[in-house]
Amino acid sequence: MNPMAKHGIKSIFLLVIILSTLVISGCLNDEQAEGKVFTNKYNPADSWVVYWYICGTDLETQYGAATADIEEMLDANLPPNVRVIIQTGGSLQWQNDVMKDRAIGRYLYNSEGLQELEVIPDGDMGDKNTLKNFLQYGRDNFPADHQVFVFWNHGGGSAAGVCIDERTGNSLSLNNIQEAFADVYGTSPENPPFELIGFDACLMGTYDTANMLYGISRYMTASEEIEPGNGWDYAGWLGALANNPAMGGDGLGQAICDSYMAGCREYGTEEAATMSVIDLSKIPALRAAYEAFGAEALQEARSNPQAFFSAFGRQAQQAENYGGNTRDQGYSNMVDIGDLATKSQSLLPGTTQQLISNINDAVVYKVNGRYRQKGSGLSSYYPYDGDTDNFAKYIEQASAPLAQKCLYYYLLYGKLPAEADTIFSGSGQPAGAIVIPQGQPTQKICDVSAMEDLPVNIDNDGNSFVTLSNQQMDLLSAIHCQLVYIDESNDLLLILGSDSNIIGDWDNGIFKDNFNGKWPMLDEHPVYVEITTEEDGYNLYSIPIKLNGEECNLLVAYTYFDEKYHIIGARKGIDINGMGDRNLTILKAGDTITTIHYAMRLSDNSNEIIPVEVDTFTIGARPTFDDVFMGDGTYGYFFEFVSPTGDSALSQMVQFKINNGDIVTSIE
Repeated sequence: MNPMAKHGIKSIFLLVIILSTLVISGCLNDEQAEGKVFTNKYNPADSWVVYWYICGTDLETQYGAATADIEEMLDANLPPNVRVIIQTGGSLQWQNDVMKDRAIGRYLYNSEGLQELEVIPDGDMGDKNTLKNFLQYGRDNFPADHQVFVFWNHGGGSAAGVCIDERTGNSLSLNNIQEAFADVYGTSPENPPFELIGFDACLMGTYDTANMLYGISRYMTASEEIEPGNGWDYAGWLGALANNPAMGGDGLGQAICDSYMAGCREYGTEEAATMSVIDLSKIPALRAAYEAFGAEALQEARSNPQAFFSAFGRQAQQAENYGGNTRDQGYSNMVDIGDLATKSQSLLPGTTQQLISNINDAVVYKVNGRYRQKGSGLSSYYPYDGDTDNFAKYIEQASAPLAQKCLYYYLLYGKLPAEADTIFSGSGQPAGAIVIPQGQPTQKICDVSAMEDLPVNIDNDGNSFVTLSNQQMDLLSAIHCQLVYIDESNDLLLILGSDSNIIGDWDNGIFKDNFNGKWPMLDEHPVYVEITTEEDGYNLYSIPIKLNGEECNLLVAYTYFDEKYHIIGARKGIDINGMGDRNLTILKAGDTITTIHYAMRLSDNSNEIIPVEVDTFTIGARPTFDDVFMGDGTYGYFFEFVSPTGDSALSQMVQFKINNGDIVTSIE
C-alpha cells in the first residue's frame, strides 16, 4: 500500500478560503513476446487487399485523427500486389480536402497512389448493412489471395462494440460484425476468408470478439486497454507487408504490435498500452476452457453464493482491468481473463490451469506497457458497476459464453436463470440463449446496505479498526478508505478521495487504518484521488481535473520499487455509449489545470455531494505529484465496504485532529 499523504498547511488554508466562497446548492519495462520469429507462409507474388473501415466520428471532426492516419498510410510505398480499399463516413466534418462530409467515400491506395473510387449517399457507419455493403463491394471489385480488415474508430469492448457514428449514435455490436461478414463470405474454420481482422479502436481485444471471428479470419489483432490517440502506425505495418507479402497473419500482427508500441514510445503514451495477436484456430480449445471455467464458477456460486461472489469479486477487483472502472472514469466492465484465472486458482482449481494454458496458446504475440504487465492478451466481461442495462447488451452477444451469462445474471438478479440448468446438466445449449425478461427486478446477492455506519473501535496504539464477521466479509470484494476534510466554521465537508491504505486481515476480519497525516498533491495543490488498480508492484489512481478547460481524469501510478508517483497522462472517461476516449494527453509546460473536488454543506440534511472547481494553476516543464503532510485541522475517515457489483457502504466516521503534526484519534 502506498503511504497516504495530504496537503501542507498553506494549501489547506487556501483551499478553505476558496471553498468558503463557493455556493454549494441542493522499474518496470515494456513486456514483449521476445524472440518470436514467424515464418513466411505464402508466395511473395501473392496478392493482398486491406479493407479499411474508417468511422471518423469526433476523432476526425475535432482532432483530425483519421486524416493523420491516412497521411501515415501514404508514406508506405506499396507494390502492385498490395492494395488498400478505404471506406470513410461517420463524421460531421473531415479535416482534409479529399474525403467528403455527410457522404460515404470509397478510395483505393495502391502502387499508383490514392484514388477516389466513388462517393455514395450518406450511410450510418454504425449500421450492419453499411458494413455489409462495403464487404460486398470489396469482394466484387478487389479479389485477392489474402484479405485483411481493419476497423478504425472508438471501441467499448464486448458489450458496447465498435465504430460509433457521430451523427446517429449507433455502433456495431459483435453480433452485427459476425452477421455482416457471414452474409457476404460465409464462415469456414478450415479456410477463413480473411487472414487478419484488426481493431484500431479501444478495448476490443476480448475473448468475445475473438470467438465471434472464428471461421471468418485466421488472426485477430486488438488492444485490451484504451488506445492512445496515436493509434496504429500505418506506414509501419503496411510498409512491413509491402516489403514482405509472403508473411502470414501472425507476422503481420506482430508488425502491427511492434510499430504501434514504437509509436506509443515516440508520443510518450506507452506506459499503459496493450496490443495482442490471437490465433483464431485455437478458439475451439479456448472456448471449451473458458466455458468450463464459467461452469465451475457457477457450480461454486450455487453452493454458497455470497461467499463465492465476494471471493471472486476480490479477484476481479485485483485483476488487471481496462477502461478505468470507477465512478469518475466510467465503466467498461472488461477484465483480463488470464489474470483473473491466475488470481482465482485456489477458488476454482479445476479449470484455471487449463484456461491459462489455452490463453497462452491462442495469444501468439503481445506487447504491454509497464503498467499493463499482467495482461494475458484477452479480456472479457465482468459487471464492476452492477449496471443491468450494460449487462443486457453483453448477454445479447452470441459469442459470449452461456456459463458466464448465467453467472453474472445470478450475481445481479439474485437468482439463477432457467438456462443455468443446461450448464449443470452439461447439455451444452448455444451461448446466445439467455434472455432477461422485461422489467426483471434485481435482488443482488451481496447487499452491503446493512453495513452503513458500522461501528469503529480504537486500539491501545490509537489506531481505528473494524471487526467483521465471516457473513459480512462474504458480502465484500474490497475494503477501501475514504478521507474528508471538515471545516465547521465554513459549514463545509470536502471529500479528499479513496485509497487502499488499510491494514487488512481477511482471515480474522480485522481492518485497521494506516493514516499518517499525508495525502497526494499535484504541484503542491490539493486533489481528489480515487484508486483504480491495485497490483503487486504498483497502484493506479484517477484524479478528476480540467485540462485547458476540458474535463478529464489525470492518470497517476504509484510504484513500490521507488516509492514514487508517476504521471501517465490525462483522458476523458468512458462516454455514455460505453466507448473509451483515445486521446491520452501528456502534460506539458504551460497547461492549465483546474482541480475538481466533491463537497457538501455540513448543515445540509440531504447530504447532496456537489463537484466544485477549486484551484486553477499553470504547470511547468516538470509537474510533480507527491505525498505531503497535511496541515492542522479536522479530518474524517471512513472504512468503505465495496460489494462485487460496486455498491458500497461507509462505516461510522473516525475523526483525526491534527495539531502541530500530532494526530489525536476519536470516534464520532
